[in-house]
Amino acid sequence: MPELDREKSMKVVLFCGGFGMRMREYSDALPKPLVPIGYRPILWHVMKYYAHYGHKDFVLCLGYRGDAIKKYFLEYDECVTNDFVLSKGGKSLELLASDIHDWNITFVDTGLMSNIGQRLKAVHKHLQNEEMFLANYTDGLADVPLPTVIESFQRSGNTACFVSVKPRASFHLINADPNGVVKSIEHIGKSGARINGGFMVLRQEVFSYMRDGEELVEEPFRRLIKAGKLMTYPHEGFWACMDTFKEKQELDDLFGRGAAPWAVWNLPTLKEKSK
Repeated sequence: MPELDREKSMKVVLFCGGFGMRMREYSDALPKPLVPIGYRPILWHVMKYYAHYGHKDFVLCLGYRGDAIKKYFLEYDECVTNDFVLSKGGKSLELLASDIHDWNITFVDTGLMSNIGQRLKAVHKHLQNEEMFLANYTDGLADVPLPTVIESFQRSGNTACFVSVKPRASFHLINADPNGVVKSIEHIGKSGARINGGFMVLRQEVFSYMRDGEELVEEPFRRLIKAGKLMTYPHEGFWACMDTFKEKQELDDLFGRGAAPWAVWNLPTLKEKSK
């Protein structure tokens, strides 16, 4: 097994092409990745999370309103989202912080109606030199310990890994007999059930398990399971998706109170803690 390289950065594939139908009550004009949490899009929050851990080379899989996502970054103004000093009657401007100056972003149109597997295959040529790469659905936020996930995956020798989380939804799991008589009912959060949290680490070999038109977590992941090459990292910390306007409001509230667990870039570093 190759020696672990904790400092090596990886490309990050972000799936940004869905319609986000359940968010249409918020806005018909915005693609879901541009729906804001606070004053920045959820896409920015996800990218900032990866950039915090040194992964700043992004491949955006675009689809619905991909033009809006392109324009957002083409017109990105660091002064709007960061503190700065203006002097000399407006002739001098000094940024006190910066967001995206060292990010590398590749924008790829992966089709309006494509599924996740098709979008991933569409950007394969941008990943051919990557032994491992990261991927994310771009609609969930978490404080996942990314270096630990990567190290665990690299040591395992598996082909694919996804972070599994406990769902926060207020659903109940029902167990009934063939006649419909309920045997048990339990809140999904207490059942021990886990779902795919959307944070993935993949090796180049994953493409050999994929066929044209297939959804990533259906046929390809089932082939990986059969081969014993799919693993999960169980995350016990914060995770929340943004599928509905209510969930957006909950994330807005956390951000507004300065209590956003996913904002790992705001946490003190180990060096700062030791002072």
